[in-house]
Amino acid sequence: MSNAKKVVLAYSGGLDTSVILKWLQDTYHCEVVTFTADLGQGEELEPARKKALQMGIKAENIFIDDLREEFVRDFVFPMFRANAIYEGEYLLGTSIARPLIAKRQIEIARQTGADAVSHGATGKGNDQVRFELGYYALAPSIKVIAPWREWDLLSREKLMAYAERHGIPIDMKHKQGGSPYSMDANLLHISFEGRHLEDPSAEAEDSMWRWTVSPEQAPDAAEYLELDYRQGDIVGLNGTQMSPAQVLAHLNELGGKHGIGRLDLVENRYVGMKSRGCYETPGGTIMLRAHRAMESLCLDREVAHLKDDLMPRYASLIYNGYWWSPERRALQVLIDHTQVSVNGKVRVKLYKGNVIVVGRESADSLFDPTIATFEDDAGAYDQKDAAGFIKLNALRLRIAANLARRKG
Repeated sequence: MSNAKKVVLAYSGGLDTSVILKWLQDTYHCEVVTFTADLGQGEELEPARKKALQMGIKAENIFIDDLREEFVRDFVFPMFRANAIYEGEYLLGTSIARPLIAKRQIEIARQTGADAVSHGATGKGNDQVRFELGYYALAPSIKVIAPWREWDLLSREKLMAYAERHGIPIDMKHKQGGSPYSMDANLLHISFEGRHLEDPSAEAEDSMWRWTVSPEQAPDAAEYLELDYRQGDIVGLNGTQMSPAQVLAHLNELGGKHGIGRLDLVENRYVGMKSRGCYETPGGTIMLRAHRAMESLCLDREVAHLKDDLMPRYASLIYNGYWWSPERRALQVLIDHTQVSVNGKVRVKLYKGNVIVVGRESADSLFDPTIATFEDDAGAYDQKDAAGFIKLNALRLRIAANLARRKG
């Protein structure tokens, strides 16, 4: 156990981090600074300030920061330029929030003179890795306190008993058993894990989903949407210019209305185990489909294929917590370079869980209709050239076939 004089705690005001706050005070006898990030999770955050004050935190040591624009502009948008998906399905909604929280914790530590940081991630999950890799990348000598790896409060019942013994205010939802799921939310997604979902064969209850209607209950009429792109980022919807956070919030609303973005996934955690989670990412699902449509018009074939080759590595770096690593930064430079020409408009149709691309246009389009046409191209493309192209590409195949025939 390290000595710590002042600790910046990533604090939500919920049961776990409220217990951690008191535990830090009693175990480390340290001054605690609370930091609550508004990432668009849709919760009222001022109660966290009130609860921290009740637990003896000085007003000047309570930070509640609106990070929504920074989150989407500097983290979500760069990730979507890469079309990042982990294990073919997961849009990395929790993973991409952790480096920003870690960054702001370190900034507050420097601002307040704190010598340690703390988080509420358990010793079984990925978040402990994501937070701490971020801390050490940004402040190599910082002390890290991870209570779930130190204490013996390893059940909800023990947390509740500790809270009651120490007079920690407990929300009624926790007294009544609370949500049957462990949830994490931000502007990009909401996730659900635990309890009922720990049986991979059990279908998620329809009442679990918070942001999306079921596709069966979505409107019977499709809705069209136009997305404006500039250098790979969405800058407007249906002709209206918007900030990054406004774009994602509006896409979430539209996607949720049409039952878009639900995912039930068994994934491989970095710490070695498989876990089952359910995710709602309505806006992100629209963004991914539309961005790939925009790239299909504007990117050179080999550049597009190179991006697809690199994407799984890039996605794994984010999932595993290496946002601040030199390799992720290097990949980002390449990815951002490819996006200079990704400009224009994409039109999609939203219908009962589906995002259907119906059109795309760009002043930087590499699509040449005079060459691609099935009609008379007036000599723009000489089809006789294809014969030599095919013969040269077939040469190694013919050599191998001749060898096989000679060997019998």
